[in-house]
Amino acid sequence: MTTKLETLEQALQNTLGDKIRSLTVALGEITLVVSAADYRNVAQQLRDVPALKFDTLIDLCGVDYSTYGDGAWEGARFAVVLHLLSVGHNWRLRLRTFAADDEFPVLPSMVEVWPVANWFEREAFDFYGIMFEGHPDLRRILTDYGFIGHPFRKDFPLSGYVEMRYDAEQKRVIYQPVTVEPREVTPRVIREEHYGDVK
Repeated sequence: MTTKLETLEQALQNTLGDKIRSLTVALGEITLVVSAADYRNVAQQLRDVPALKFDTLIDLCGVDYSTYGDGAWEGARFAVVLHLLSVGHNWRLRLRTFAADDEFPVLPSMVEVWPVANWFEREAFDFYGIMFEGHPDLRRILTDYGFIGHPFRKDFPLSGYVEMRYDAEQKRVIYQPVTVEPREVTPRVIREEHYGDVK
């Protein structure tokens, strides 16, 4: 007797065939990796094919792999990961695709496939700088409109590039270069000989 996971795996193989770059099963979940060129088409099939019927997008997020595995990562830098749910079949899937260009990452928007992708893609754009081609309103969603850079990129400085403060003379908020010197924060470990002993 086949398990639900094996049934899903077989349905994915039958529907997508050579569009699958990798399909892994770990901890009771399937992760499907497809190329950026097939990303939009695969998403549409995942939603529309009755054997799959992934009608719900639970989450979409960006990932920066530049320091993954202590810098041993050799693939593309930016990825987008979707978490999908099929309510009718009661199964889940993780779909991952990598942007071809590390300098200017661009992927197709999923807003027409799953409208809820709108704000998720805006967040991935805001934090990682991933552009979504065809998105109806791609603009920052969580950082300030004047914010410079993308704060979840691994090469973004912890203190940022600019800071904001209120200037009493100008009677307005102003931006200025960061005045805090970057430093490495190493926690101090206190060891007492009898710490925690019950007397």
